[in-house]
Amino acid sequence: MTLLEHKLNELRERGKLSYERRKPLSTCSTFRIGGKVDFAIYPKTEDGFIFAYELAEEAGMSPRVVGNASNILFPDEGYRGAIIFTTEMKTVRFFGNEVRAGAGVSLTGLAVKAMKRSLSGLEFGYGIPGTVGGAVYMNAGAYEHCMKEVLKSSRAYDPRSGKIRTLDADAHALSYRHSAYMENGMILLSAALSLLSGDAEAIRAVMDDYMERRKSKQPLDKPSAGSVFKRYPGYFTGKLIEEAGLKGYTVGGAQVSTKHAGFIVNVGGATAGDVKELVSYIQDEIYKRNGIRIERELIYF
Repeated sequence: MTLLEHKLNELRERGKLSYERRKPLSTCSTFRIGGKVDFAIYPKTEDGFIFAYELAEEAGMSPRVVGNASNILFPDEGYRGAIIFTTEMKTVRFFGNEVRAGAGVSLTGLAVKAMKRSLSGLEFGYGIPGTVGGAVYMNAGAYEHCMKEVLKSSRAYDPRSGKIRTLDADAHALSYRHSAYMENGMILLSAALSLLSGDAEAIRAVMDDYMERRKSKQPLDKPSAGSVFKRYPGYFTGKLIEEAGLKGYTVGGAQVSTKHAGFIVNVGGATAGDVKELVSYIQDEIYKRNGIRIERELIYF
């Protein structure tokens, strides 16, 4: 047993985290793609997270942090190091119209909890498969709403100083599919969201409407990572791909969804290489046809 495993076992016994060795990343991603990671670590508390991160760094395990991996393409060769998953950091506390949620809280689940308390503002998140941490990191949104509308502040771990910082809303520099977390080197631990009082039944009706729209338009029956590309100003990316005749176009086990051209789905045995080849092909075809270069929303790990 390595020193790292010994210390992780101690933290596990104290209820701070759990971990697995040589875990297939294909079981950790909504795309169902990826090789094995040396250590998959699941902290349950903020101090458990910091312990795990610092131990992995000391052991030379190059720690990386992800949430539900619903917008991530893991590599076929896996990862030689440690990946810290925040999905067990699930504390939720309501204070009037404010909710404070751990980075690993399901955005869909939080929308339901808010609705049951007659709080509005998170309806758009119902059906999004990511976590609160990922949603803030990407400024996730749907149906003309996004996290910027509700975010009040967040708590973050700064690996450079080893300290926890609090960022107010403006410090996040939220814009379309962007936040300051993409550049500042800090890791989000929790977020405070400001919601509005409303009527639970009316809120539920909006959520149900959004979910029905998702089910009717999105390929929820197949593994995917959601929308692969960002919107290009003035265009609907899915429509561009469909107009290029690429619906159903397949590379290996990766296919442009026949239901929604903005999605790439794993129709069986898809590799990260298949997805990357298909993404590049789509980008090249759209450029040839429209003279614009569409950008990925999908994150290559």
